[in-house]
Amino acid sequence: MGFVMRLGAGIKNGFNSVVNFIREGVKELKKVRWPNRKELVAYSNIVIWTVVFITIFFFVIDLGISLILQLFGFGK
Repeated sequence: MGFVMRLGAGIKNGFNSVVNFIREGVKELKKVRWPNRKELVAYSNIVIWTVVFITIFFFVIDLGISLILQLFGFGK
């Protein structure tokens, strides 16, 4: 009987821990300062242009390495 009681207490404590975790998470999310529309658009543009720049950069690097390898006969 003692095992069943401890098991029940453990389940109850586990459930309380989950509830407390969710409550604390909600409290923390209320403290967050969310960006307004203007800031969100500006941040999104920064991310998009950074991705475009990095993509072009690595494309050029890859193209350069491919050309160098072809010059030395390692390419197709």
